[in-house]
Amino acid sequence: MDFINELNESQKEAVLHTEGPALVIAGAGSGKTRVLTYRIAHLLSQGVPPYKILALTFTNKAAREMQKRIAQLVGDVNAANLWMNTFHSIFSKILRFESEKLGYTSNFTIYDTQDSKNLIKTIVKEMKLDDKVYKANDVLGRISMAKNNLITAEAYARSARIVSADTAARKPLIADIYKQYQQRCKQSDAMDFDDLLLQTNILFRDFPEILEKYRQKFSYILVDEYQDTNYSQYLIIKKLSEEHRNICVVGDDAQSIYSFRGARIENILNFRNDYPDYKLFKLEQNYRSTTTIVDAANSVISKNKDQIPKRVFSENEEGDKIRVIKALSDKEEGFQVVGEIFRMANYRQQEYNDFAILYRTNAQSRILEEALRKRNIPYKIYGGQSFYQRKEIKDLLAYFRLSVNQNDEEALKRIINYPRRGIGDTTVEHVKALSLQHGVSMWTVLSNIDQAANVFNGPTLAKLRNFRSLIEKFSAAAQEENAYDLARTITEVAGIKEDLSNDSTPEGISRKENIQEMLNAVKAFCETAYQENSSDKLPAFLEGVALLTDQDNEKSEDRNKVTLMTIHAAKGLEFPNVFITGVEEKLFPAEQCVSNPAALEEERRLFYVALTRAERTVVLSYAVSRYRNGTVVPTEASRFIENIDPACLEGFFTPRTERSGFGLQHTPAVRKPAPVSLRPAAHAAVPEVDRSNLKPAEPGQIVPGMVIFHPTFGTGEVLSLDGFGVNRKAKVRFNGGEEKVLLLKFAKIFIPEA
Repeated sequence: MDFINELNESQKEAVLHTEGPALVIAGAGSGKTRVLTYRIAHLLSQGVPPYKILALTFTNKAAREMQKRIAQLVGDVNAANLWMNTFHSIFSKILRFESEKLGYTSNFTIYDTQDSKNLIKTIVKEMKLDDKVYKANDVLGRISMAKNNLITAEAYARSARIVSADTAARKPLIADIYKQYQQRCKQSDAMDFDDLLLQTNILFRDFPEILEKYRQKFSYILVDEYQDTNYSQYLIIKKLSEEHRNICVVGDDAQSIYSFRGARIENILNFRNDYPDYKLFKLEQNYRSTTTIVDAANSVISKNKDQIPKRVFSENEEGDKIRVIKALSDKEEGFQVVGEIFRMANYRQQEYNDFAILYRTNAQSRILEEALRKRNIPYKIYGGQSFYQRKEIKDLLAYFRLSVNQNDEEALKRIINYPRRGIGDTTVEHVKALSLQHGVSMWTVLSNIDQAANVFNGPTLAKLRNFRSLIEKFSAAAQEENAYDLARTITEVAGIKEDLSNDSTPEGISRKENIQEMLNAVKAFCETAYQENSSDKLPAFLEGVALLTDQDNEKSEDRNKVTLMTIHAAKGLEFPNVFITGVEEKLFPAEQCVSNPAALEEERRLFYVALTRAERTVVLSYAVSRYRNGTVVPTEASRFIENIDPACLEGFFTPRTERSGFGLQHTPAVRKPAPVSLRPAAHAAVPEVDRSNLKPAEPGQIVPGMVIFHPTFGTGEVLSLDGFGVNRKAKVRFNGGEEKVLLLKFAKIFIPEA
């Protein structure tokens, strides 16, 4: 119990209060994970059996970290027997135990997003619908949102409101696609990620004895990041905790930023309504950031109405003020941000992995990447293509999946002719048509292929029989061999190793190396399974792979590189220095959120999350012009910058109501230089313009003799104009004597404000 003394008073109270409902509001950097970890360790030290504790997280990484810490406190055995993992991992485990009740086998496949999209594309094609109207991504989004709100395909079709909304969106047949999609998943003995939660709810609803079994099993329930739970997760937690009511949820309403995934901030805001006898604990000391960063974040989030009041504080040093970079264009913003990183890395002797560049949308990364490459600064895109999404890995995994579950239609279609074995698309279409005609899986058709001699010729029948025989051998081996031995056999016998060996290009060599890395991963899994006395068979390995999250896919060798990522992806991470780019109206906050109060509050929470990722330094940047839809448009600084207490900012910021331009200065306020003459003497050096007082110029405003500013070439004088309309050009002499001809339609030209 000595470990309890390592906690501050607020943390200690939250850890020691174990009975009844508890809500722990944990401000950014306040030791949330420590409280969850120590609370579990305390329960174990009080004699609670580990298998009676259910701890739910959102990433495997978080679960592993907590388990490791608990093992250090109370021993490996206790930690290993906890039911602690992600929502999807825990409930897929329960579903495998109870699968027969829902009409699935215990070896059901878990479809990833790409599998689901492929199936939807197939259904859209079979229904002869326009795939530009019924885009797989959009349709899957509608189905996912329905499932997260516990709306089955049948309920979806019965809802006049939903069908009416689809019709208004010119997609009236989504209900039919949803129905077909679910039928095909069931036929393939497969669930998608959303099904893992939906089917758990159905299991608990339709089989009360099963619900009671798990209510009795779990005496204590702990939930991490409760503000990120959706309705489906909320209901499962509520059902499981209704009897013993020993539920502890930890989260921060100020960091609720995933409504687009179905997360409901109401779950944490209304906790007191669900559990009137709850106990509230607030963790308000931030151990991560400087006092300046914490005060700035507080001043921002205080503008939101829907929140649980708290005052986060820090006892760290005051630290640097938050700096703001004002750029004349999005391209210049990229160069200024990267230049500042270069300066800080060299003059402050910091590593590149101490820096993160955050942005609101993925599209913003292009210009930043270009600027980093020109400076030869190494970087990585966080959340880029996962190792497990590479083609060669997906191919090998499809063999694994089909060996375990022969009804997995997406896996079968992927590998039936890989490596090439002479089974063409037409043959696959005929197999698919037979499966639809008889309402069975494609594997059932292959299992009875001799009855289709009137459909296929002799050579084709032989090829299909050989493929079936190959998979049957793998399937039999899956019951006996460990995952690594079988994986090696599949790689060699299926012809994957030989196929990749024939490709000596750099890409081919890389693919071969990836396959070897995959085999290494399977071997490591088997060794760990042996040490932990758990299953080392292929189904268990596939379960782990299917439930990986983005953070779990990050490679440890990506060292000493600047990290680029969206702010959504950054949640839960921390960096010494954070650059938040594109802090502009209609970009951050997003344009579609400005007129919606609830959406605007979520955007402000997103900005709060961005600020609180930083330990020592925050730099904000914005541009006064940006390319949108191929056109340069004027932009202005975000309202979120002026939400920051001015005492936390370096420089000054003119309130929105008093500024006609962009108002935010990169350097402290000083007296402005005298106005620049717009007609300097011929051939004389052009006086530098006041860059704090510029606006984007319209082509019609440009006249000979005018002093202009260009983000790349600097200050210059317009010598002459030529052409008309969209072809109008300006000849400009820039300081240094260089002359350029600029097409005004595309040129980024700025002039002093009147």
